[in-house]
Amino acid sequence: MRIAYSVETVRSAERALMARLPAGALMQRAAAGLAAACADLLDRVYGARVALLVGSGDNGGDALYAGARLARRGAGVTAVLLTPDRAHPGGLAALRAAGGRAVPAADGEAVLTRADLVIDGIVGIGGKGGLRPEAERLVRAVRGTIVSVDLPSGVDADTGEVRGAAVRADATVTFGTYKPGLLIDPAHEHAGALRLVDIGLDAYLPDVPDAEAPQHDDVAALLPRPAPESDKYRRGVVGVVAGSARYPGAAVLAVSGALRGGAGAVRYVGPAADTVIARFPETLVHTGPPAKAGRVQAWVVGPGLGDGAAARHSLEDVLASDVPVLVDADGLHLLPSGDLRGRAAQTVLTPHAGEAAALLGVSREEVEAGRLAAVRALAERYGATVLLKGSTTLIADGQGPVRVNPTGTGWLATAGSGDVLSGLAGSLLAAGLAARDAASVGAYLHGLAARRATAPHGAPIVADDVARELPETWRDVLA
Repeated sequence: MRIAYSVETVRSAERALMARLPAGALMQRAAAGLAAACADLLDRVYGARVALLVGSGDNGGDALYAGARLARRGAGVTAVLLTPDRAHPGGLAALRAAGGRAVPAADGEAVLTRADLVIDGIVGIGGKGGLRPEAERLVRAVRGTIVSVDLPSGVDADTGEVRGAAVRADATVTFGTYKPGLLIDPAHEHAGALRLVDIGLDAYLPDVPDAEAPQHDDVAALLPRPAPESDKYRRGVVGVVAGSARYPGAAVLAVSGALRGGAGAVRYVGPAADTVIARFPETLVHTGPPAKAGRVQAWVVGPGLGDGAAARHSLEDVLASDVPVLVDADGLHLLPSGDLRGRAAQTVLTPHAGEAAALLGVSREEVEAGRLAAVRALAERYGATVLLKGSTTLIADGQGPVRVNPTGTGWLATAGSGDVLSGLAGSLLAAGLAARDAASVGAYLHGLAARRATAPHGAPIVADDVARELPETWRDVLA
C-alpha cells in the first residue's frame, strides 16, 4: 500500500526526527536521494548540464545540496536563484565549493533552455496557489527533463488541487512518505514518475495515513476465494436492478461485470431479462419487484434504470433491504434527500464528477478541481461509502483513509464502462467484502482490465472489452 500523510503530519514527524539527528543531517539524506535519482535519469553525470530552480525554502536547500553532489561527479551545475538574498546559505556554499555557480532569475532563461536536467526546488510542501509570474516564466524556458523536489511547485500537497500555473515534472522525488497531492489528480498529472526516498521518518508517522493507494498484494489479499464446500449460494448472490426499454445494454453490461466479480450467482431484475438471458444464460431473472425476486447478499441498482415511477419504486425497494446496496447512474439521480445512515447495511455510491456535483449542489468544475474534498463531503453528507470515478478514482467512507485507485487509462472514458464497474463491485459486496474494500478492489481490477484491453500501445475500447479482460486480470493479480 502506498500511504500518504498531510503536510502537518509530515512536518511534525520531521521535527521529531531532527531533534535526534545532528543539525542538517535530514537535509543531507534528502539531497543524497535526490542526487541519486537525478543521476539515474541522466545518460551520464560527467559533462551533463544541470540547472537548479531555487526558491527560498528547504526545497531550495535540498536542490542546492543535490546539485553540489552532482557537480562533484563532473556535472556542470548552475543554480537559478529566484530570491538570491534568501537562498539556503549552507546549500549555496556547498554548491560553489563543488564547482557549481549561481545566477539571478533575470539571467536564468538561457541556463534553463540549455540544461539537460532541471531540478525544481521553487516551492515546498507548504506552498499554496500557483507559481508566481517570474517562476512561471522560468519554468516555460525549460527544454530538458524536470525533476521536482518533494512535489511539483504550484500544486497543493494536501488536496491535489492546482490553483494556477504549476510545474509539470517528468519525475518527482519525495521524502519520507507520499503526500496526498502526489496521488490525486489534477496534481498527480503534474508529478510524473514518483520516487520515494527513505529518510528515516516511518517511526514518527501515525499508524493511520490520510490517503492510501492499493497495490497488487493488497488487492490479492482481498479477492474472494471459494472454499471446497462452497456452492453458488454460499459464494454470494448479487442482485442487479438495471436497464430499461431505452437502455437495455446497461443491464447486460452490469450483469457482465457482476458475473466476473466473485459472487456465485447473479439475479437480474428488470425489463431487459430477455436481452440479458440471450447474452448470459446463467443469469437468474425476475420481472420484479426486487423484494420478491429471491434472496441476494447485495444489490446493484441504477445503470440505465431511467427516471420514471417504476425506477423510483425499484430504488426504494432495494434501499429498504437489509443487505449492502451499490447505487449508480440513474439511481443516483433518484436518491432520496438526506443521508443513508438509517439503512441496516452498507451503501456504496459510485458517481462520476457530474453526478457528484448534482449530489453536492456545486459545479462539475468544482468537483474536478477538488476531488479529495468532494469525495469526503459526499461520504459525510450521505453516510455512505463513495467511489468518485475519474482520472484518479477515489473511495471514501468518512472514517478511514481515502483510498486512491492507481490503475486505469483514459480509454475507460467510454459509454457503459461504469456499468461494468458497478456490477463488478456489487458482486464483490455479495461475496462478503466490506463496502470500502469492494469499491477499492472493483476499481483496481476494472482499471487493470482496461489497460489489458488497450495493450500494448493504447487503442479505443468498448465497455464489453473491459468485462472480457476481468478473468485474466484477476489471475494476474493473484500471480
